[in-house]
Amino acid sequence: MVYLPIKTFSLSLLHNHKSGGNTINAARNDMNKEHKEFFASEKDFLAFEFKSKARIIDDKMVEVIAPDGEVFSVLVSTGQYTDEKYRHYELHVIEWIFDLSFSQDKELMTQKIWNGLLFNGVSFMGMSPGDKQGERTRIGTKIRQIREEKGIEAKDLARITNIDAANLSRIEKGKYSVGLDILSKLASALGYHIDIVPKQM
Repeated sequence: MVYLPIKTFSLSLLHNHKSGGNTINAARNDMNKEHKEFFASEKDFLAFEFKSKARIIDDKMVEVIAPDGEVFSVLVSTGQYTDEKYRHYELHVIEWIFDLSFSQDKELMTQKIWNGLLFNGVSFMGMSPGDKQGERTRIGTKIRQIREEKGIEAKDLARITNIDAANLSRIEKGKYSVGLDILSKLASALGYHIDIVPKQM
């Protein structure tokens, strides 16, 4: 069984990257413990349909739609490659890493994506926080503002809504993507309800 979709040329590059005494084998062992995605061959890997979808925007930018529909811009040189097979391969690696790294905790997800792209030899330079970051921040700030206006401690709000206190902190900072159920719990505990209203211009 083949675990990582790393081509031979990528392995030779990765052998030169040591950090804090970690070798490529130690990093591979850590990833093997963390994830259980296996592919029998490169052909199986390339045939696999991932939930995340990546496409080249230009020679320095790839757009990735994560499994939850959030769009990320990734600075990579994939678009500069003239070999169409290699471009397809690298896009597939990016999709694979986004699927493996997917989390409602967007801070953790971003860290995992950075590590995964670098570990797998993708010529990666940076990425956006996602197109929903502004909304997460706006909603989180509003929740914190209402909580503070009512004089409710964060730990107490977490307790009455049965939400982990660390996750509530991430929600209020806009670093955690939450669903309608959690937002409804928070709104109800604060004396509000969720509604759909027109955007203010």
